[in-house]
Amino acid sequence: MLKIIGFIITLIIVAPVYAIDGTALLKQVDRNLNPESYESYRKLINIEPDGRKKEYTLFTVKKGVDKVASLFLAPASEKGRSTLRLGDNMWLYIPNVAKPIRITSIQSVVGGVFNNADILQLDYAAEYNVEKVDETGGEYLLFLKAKTKAVAYDRLKIWADKAKKLPTKIECLTEASMLIKTLYFKDIKDFGSGLARPSVIETDSPLYKGYKSVMIFAKVKERDFKDEVFTLTFMPNIESLR
Repeated sequence: MLKIIGFIITLIIVAPVYAIDGTALLKQVDRNLNPESYESYRKLINIEPDGRKKEYTLFTVKKGVDKVASLFLAPASEKGRSTLRLGDNMWLYIPNVAKPIRITSIQSVVGGVFNNADILQLDYAAEYNVEKVDETGGEYLLFLKAKTKAVAYDRLKIWADKAKKLPTKIECLTEASMLIKTLYFKDIKDFGSGLARPSVIETDSPLYKGYKSVMIFAKVKERDFKDEVFTLTFMPNIESLR
């Protein structure tokens, strides 16, 4: 009996510990959130402390890991405006203005708590390296660090459901780990073609106490686009893709 116990203990001691491949996990989270290239319709709602709301409707197209463009469909005051992101570079097109205007990731074309980086979100794996992965019950906790200084947030902490490999919460942090905002992923919806993902993203921030912003996805569909769609000259023509 003692020999058997000793053998079992030896197996436990020498059994290999398989580390989680953080980069592969993050890429899987990216793909489970969105196809690599897709179109989507969504609504952005900014809610002020007194309950007043302002709503925007956007049509968005994405190709690969670093090309995103959006068109404002509503309200009427914003209709026809479009935004373009190529890697770290972003532009805003306003009808009847001579040329697109450069914008930054930490600004917001809609105000509220969502900034331009949130609205024109790239694949997380394109912007961040995984420093480590912890396991907390039924979730993975990924600790990410920005690859460049141009990224809106120096660090991210992503809680992802182990089974679905979808985010449930993301904390956006400074280099010193000060909390900038928190994103909450809710209401998983089947969008068809095997894509089931959170249809609602809510955010709040200690920097904007009492304010809240919500992103609601009505449609997400895999679709390929030509590279010319993601150019400054095409920004006035995004409507033609609908």
